[in-house]
Amino acid sequence: MKSRPRSWMVALLTAGALALAGCGGGDGSGSAGGKTKIVVWDGYTDAQGKSFTSLIDQYNKEHPDVEVTQLVSSSDLVLQKVLTAVRGGTPPDVAYMFGSWAPNIAKIPQVVDMTPYVKQPAWNWDDFYVGERQAATVGDKIVGVPALVDNLAIVYNKKLFQQAGIDPPSPDWTWDDFRAAAKALTDPSKKQYGWMIPADGSEDTVWHYDAMLWEAGGDILTPDNTKAAFNSDAGVEALTMLQQMAVTDHSVYLDTANTNGTKLMNSGKIGMMVTGPWDLSSIPDIDYGVQVMPAFADSNAGHQTISGPDNWVVFDNGSERKQAAVDFVQWLTAAEQVKADSLATGDLPTRTSVGQDAPFVKQLNKNLPGSSTFVANLSNVKKVRPAVEQYPAISEAMGQAIVSVLLGKTQPAAALDQAAQATDAALSGS
Repeated sequence: MKSRPRSWMVALLTAGALALAGCGGGDGSGSAGGKTKIVVWDGYTDAQGKSFTSLIDQYNKEHPDVEVTQLVSSSDLVLQKVLTAVRGGTPPDVAYMFGSWAPNIAKIPQVVDMTPYVKQPAWNWDDFYVGERQAATVGDKIVGVPALVDNLAIVYNKKLFQQAGIDPPSPDWTWDDFRAAAKALTDPSKKQYGWMIPADGSEDTVWHYDAMLWEAGGDILTPDNTKAAFNSDAGVEALTMLQQMAVTDHSVYLDTANTNGTKLMNSGKIGMMVTGPWDLSSIPDIDYGVQVMPAFADSNAGHQTISGPDNWVVFDNGSERKQAAVDFVQWLTAAEQVKADSLATGDLPTRTSVGQDAPFVKQLNKNLPGSSTFVANLSNVKKVRPAVEQYPAISEAMGQAIVSVLLGKTQPAAALDQAAQATDAALSGS
């Protein structure tokens, strides 16, 4: 279970969240045999599942007055299940929920506002990376505590770079350098491409463009989140770069099914991917390197990346269970547990102090080569996607615009203007 961007599109449940405004919260104490019982909903499997189960066992041993249990199911379905459970008066005490759902989650009355809790010194709230804190905040309400974080960087095939006679990506690369390398790595006779990009119009497509948009100096929406801003000069510059590589240079493999990325990379048919740490374990057959994304030479925005933080969300099932749930989340997200879980799973640390722990980063990188670059890249997370309920419609409009340009059907400015019109209509409710 990873925080994949495509999961954004299952957040089309705003109406259901709004419908809960009149529902009352559960008032059961959850106490039996002197213990306060709380249940956590999560989607952890494999190494993540093993690690999380171990942490729960540890917590229960250290806190004999509390019994934490878990219910495991697909993370993609948790929002729908939570909405149904709240209607029935039986929400979980804690749930792992995608950060993209924050605007929907904020409207559920039973969700605990974590603001007064995380402001307590013991939480060390500012130790969480800024992008995580932003993704957990809707207006003046903090709806969750960071559970997982990732980001995008260049993952490249060292052998293909050597064969092409070009230097590998460096920290001072520009997008012009990236374009030149992609072109040099492309060999039509071998069906080999310099780069691969998801081109199905999903949030995965938009994810890749967003980072470039920010690096060019642009934004998705205006500061007040009332209108589109991506059809700016910066937005056109970023999309034009994609157009030049896809349409002019033919150096990009367009993965229109969004299923072939790691397969082609692992078989040596792709020189570079812009992806996250979740894909590293899927390319065992090549000698790969990891480097931060390039920047635009004419922009002061520098290197940036996008991140997909997910949250632990607490629900109010009565004062006793609520406090027990808050205490568990505080313990679970403390630096010691973050470090242990990261080393066990390969997930990036959610806290700055852990990410700056040199021995920890060294061990994490030994376990999964390239992880250290992704850890360092968390400092390049400077912006997050807008926390608006209409985001799924905005993403769909942007995704269609990007794909139309990649396929050579539309020019960047025209495509973005059309997407901006759809975005403005969604935001205005028209």
